[in-house]
This record gives sequence, C-alpha cells and structure tokens, in this order.
Amino acid sequence: MHSIDEFAEEMRKVMEESYQVLKPGRHCAILIGDTRRHKHFVPITPRVLQSFLDAGFILREDIIKLQWKMKSTRERWRGKYDFLLIAHKHLYVFSCLTV
Repeated sequence: MHSIDEFAEEMRKVMEESYQVLKPGRHCAILIGDTRRHKHFVPITPRVLQSFLDAGFILREDIIKLQWKMKSTRERWRGKYDFLLIAHKHLYVFSCLTV
C-alpha cells in the first residue's frame, strides 16, 4: 500500500476481526516497524498500537527487537544517505480479556 492511512485502516479491520475470534485470556502479537518517506521518519507503530487498543485489546508487552549486523543493510546504506537507519522493530503482545 502506498498510503499510511490506507494501511492503518486495513490493519484496524484485521484487529477488529482478530478481537472477535480470540478467546478470552489468550494472546496475539504483531511485529511491526516504522518507515521513511522521502528521508523523513514516519512512525507507523504508534498508530497500529492505538488501533489495537481501540479495538479492545490490552497491551501485555512491548518488546523492542534490535536489528544489527545486517550485511545487506550495511552495504546498501553506508555513506549513501544523510540520515540514520531505523534499527529496531516493535513486537506488541496483546491479550483479550472479554468475549
């Protein structure tokens, strides 16, 4: 998808459906990272997190996955751009307490 808003809307639909089928006391998780558009940082993760919370999920954990020693990323980006790499992703773990 080319639009962050379109992505967020589609993710909201997935979350609402997931909330309907997830049994109480069970967990679901999503691994998601942010992106850049025209060299500018675009935070996607807070929007996805808020959408899950709005759907009724409860955040159990926010695990930060650091990305390091990635040869392809290092070779592709070294010295080519004037900004830092996004070096982490979020692993959000949610629970569903209601039916």
